[in-house]
Amino acid sequence: MKRLLTSAIGVPLVLAAVFLLKGWWFFAVMAVVMEVCAFEYVEIVRPRTPRAPLRLLLLLAPVAALLLSRTLSAPVDPETLRLGLFAAVLVLSVGLGTLLLLSRTPLEETLPALGALGFGTLYFALPLSSIHLLQEIDPWLILLLLAIVWLGDTAAYYVGSRIGRHKMAPVISPKKSWEGAAAGFLTAIVATLIWDVWRRGGLEPGLLAAAAATAVAAQIGDLVESMIKRGSGVKDSGNILPGHGGFLDRMDAMLFAAPVLLLGLWLAGVSAPGH
Repeated sequence: MKRLLTSAIGVPLVLAAVFLLKGWWFFAVMAVVMEVCAFEYVEIVRPRTPRAPLRLLLLLAPVAALLLSRTLSAPVDPETLRLGLFAAVLVLSVGLGTLLLLSRTPLEETLPALGALGFGTLYFALPLSSIHLLQEIDPWLILLLLAIVWLGDTAAYYVGSRIGRHKMAPVISPKKSWEGAAAGFLTAIVATLIWDVWRRGGLEPGLLAAAAATAVAAQIGDLVESMIKRGSGVKDSGNILPGHGGFLDRMDAMLFAAPVLLLGLWLAGVSAPGH
């Protein structure tokens, strides 16, 4: 009941943000959501490196996403793009290493801290930028993304709980089954077919391929978040959403699905805004 009530309140709020907010206002709202996810992530991994400045991630992730969105949402010459990408990699390597050195992070925590901050920055910045760019292209693409992720997850849960026999990743997520995963994948494809006919008046092989990759990425994203939690002995990322756990528990699949959908659409011929 709590799960349904949370969804009944949350889904209309999400749709209102997608269709009523424009440009950087939408980015700002999504940045707040990602900041909550990033905070939960920091609390999950903190036991592995308790004395490292992990909360720096709350600054690194949105700044990286902002720079990525600005770079990709307007025409840029190849030289500017090359310099921007090199600068980003430089910050993630030299910058993070220097930061941990100056903060006097204990030696035994250095490698876990580098991994937590380096992966964490990309983990939240890339989907934040991707969701923003998808909305810039067409807000209805966010509805497609939600359909692939949420309907697929719902189908996987109900089919897996009833007829699931073959465990998908018993150590990481004991309740997930291959039967549920197949149901989630097929549901995502059917949802995409309906969306494509409804919004574009036909069936586009490129879009279906992008949706298929997105559906797989969503399930991997769910497992990766479970892997991170299991590695730290945590069941839920938080309890802010009744029946769902934390924000990260609700967004885990989206973190992998959004960038894959955006890339798939570009490969299928849907241009980035400004191009």
